[in-house]
Amino acid sequence: MKKLPIGIQTFSKIREEGYIYVDKTQEAFDLVNNFTYVFLSRPRRFGKSLFLDTLKELFEGNKKLFEGLYIYDKWNWDEKYPVIKISWAGDLQTLESVKQVAIDIFKLNQENLGISCDNTTDPGSCFRDLIHKAYKKYGKKVIILIDEYDKPILDVIENVEQAKINREFLRGLYSIIKDNDAYIRFAFLTGVSKFSKASIFSGLNMLTDISLNPKYGNICGYTQRDIETSFKDYFVDVDMDKVKRWYNGYNFLKDNLYNPFDILQFISNEFLFRNYWFETGTPSFLIKLIKERNYFLPNLTNLTLDDKILSSFDIENIDLEVILFQSGYITIEKVIQNPRGIGYKLKIPNLEVQISLNDYILRYLFNYREANDIQNQSYDAFYNGDLDVIRDNLKTLFSSIPYTNYTNNELKLYEGFYASVIYAYLMSLGLDLISEDVTNKGRIDLTVFVSDKIYVIEFKVDGKTGEALEQIKEKRYYEKYLNDDKEIYLVGIELSSEEKNIVNFEWKRV
Repeated sequence: MKKLPIGIQTFSKIREEGYIYVDKTQEAFDLVNNFTYVFLSRPRRFGKSLFLDTLKELFEGNKKLFEGLYIYDKWNWDEKYPVIKISWAGDLQTLESVKQVAIDIFKLNQENLGISCDNTTDPGSCFRDLIHKAYKKYGKKVIILIDEYDKPILDVIENVEQAKINREFLRGLYSIIKDNDAYIRFAFLTGVSKFSKASIFSGLNMLTDISLNPKYGNICGYTQRDIETSFKDYFVDVDMDKVKRWYNGYNFLKDNLYNPFDILQFISNEFLFRNYWFETGTPSFLIKLIKERNYFLPNLTNLTLDDKILSSFDIENIDLEVILFQSGYITIEKVIQNPRGIGYKLKIPNLEVQISLNDYILRYLFNYREANDIQNQSYDAFYNGDLDVIRDNLKTLFSSIPYTNYTNNELKLYEGFYASVIYAYLMSLGLDLISEDVTNKGRIDLTVFVSDKIYVIEFKVDGKTGEALEQIKEKRYYEKYLNDDKEIYLVGIELSSEEKNIVNFEWKRV
């Protein structure tokens, strides 16, 4: 049984020491033969660094590492190229520290290439020197590989002014690539975020963005076939349907994918279902944006964005939904063709992200600190149709929210605020929901699907007693699901902005 490549992003180590390697060399072969300047955006921990290192070994002509892989008998191993590799890591909080990291990076490249920069204290000058001198020394055009190109910006994204300063430095540094086109064979940049061409990419308008090119949809990540072949010895007695629900579901217009980090951690932790990927990064900046913009959380179950919006964002005008997508908290469900071009219907990828993200929102946006056993009790109550328990636990939820969480919400936003709280709570339970569920009679506020039961829920704030349930019955929202052969519960939830809690909770089984 081959070893698991946990935390290993070095292609040579994986191949030389017998670790599992999911072959991505067909995509690599296609890329280098069809493009000169390529950009790829993927969420963190998705295998970008390993793919980039694979390209490095390929261009350096290390043939033995590729035995048995797709590219082995298709590549000209006699041609070897000088490679400049930039991988951002360390203190990137100030311009001075970013420059120092760049100087250190170029120092390492000088050592690897056997070249000395004329000016070792200026990153831009040294980068230019490396390209020119490598071309002259090796008689071959240069390969440039940049990993996490956006890290100096994302590390300070909450400090807009510093982010703009770091962005300007990077724009100048990366523009050197364009200025030296005559000396470059291939350049590949990876990152989490795609900034608009008007900002960091203004000097790199020749880049081909393959992030949403269906042909390269599987360039990072594991497919179901990968799990069933490369990892088959590990998944002998594992509930694969549950594994899919928990960790599968990322989509970049080809197959549904697993985040490699999740799969490797899941196996190494004796197949315990936990939030492995989510724990590696705290979405505090996203929570801050959600709070500042009074974002209506139920939108996340029924979200559509157009192609241009989804592909990029600017520091000065950050789109929350775009960051959620680029960071991996939502993903593509399907492509929508509309009169003005292409749009995408988005979804939360899997149960891990659904539960973890909404738990985090409850804790840090609404200061909810309820014990897990209460949430487990709520989960069971939905399965058993025990509406009294659901009512009591929701009341406890609102009672636990500090008064200060309400004071920054305008009166007109109260219904959205309450709906967001309930949505986040139910999503944290791992339930399947649809917000603004469309029927031929109107929109259901929230529909919950649990085993053999469907809950049709309507919210009202500061209304007449009985108004919420009456609206469901009057507009016959439930008719949409009458042929599903499931128990249907109509639930009216009425809240008071004065009491800041549920004042009427009534239900009827159809």
